[in-house]
Amino acid sequence: MTIFDVVRNALLAGFGVQEKIKESIDELVKKGECELSETQGAKLVKEWSEKAEKSSDELTKSISDVLAKTLEKMNLPTKENIEDLNKKIKALSARVKKLETVIEGSEQKGT
Repeated sequence: MTIFDVVRNALLAGFGVQEKIKESIDELVKKGECELSETQGAKLVKEWSEKAEKSSDELTKSISDVLAKTLEKMNLPTKENIEDLNKKIKALSARVKKLETVIEGSEQKGT
């Protein structure tokens, strides 16, 4: 399981809790067991949902920052680094091939 799977599962669990709280508040409002009107209950759920969403966004950003810093410290090559190296290898291979052709041509003339 990757770190992204762990984060994803945690966020999904958070959304499940959010839905349960909404259901609980709705049920309390309907039964009249709470001093909230339906409008107040809906407002409370909306506020909590917005806070939960903001928290999950902050968590995602924090995890992304930690991962980026960790990868930077590991000094691993980036995709761009690898692509640059591949271009250089192709260019060098072409130059070697040209030189081989020149050397083979001069050896044939010399024999």
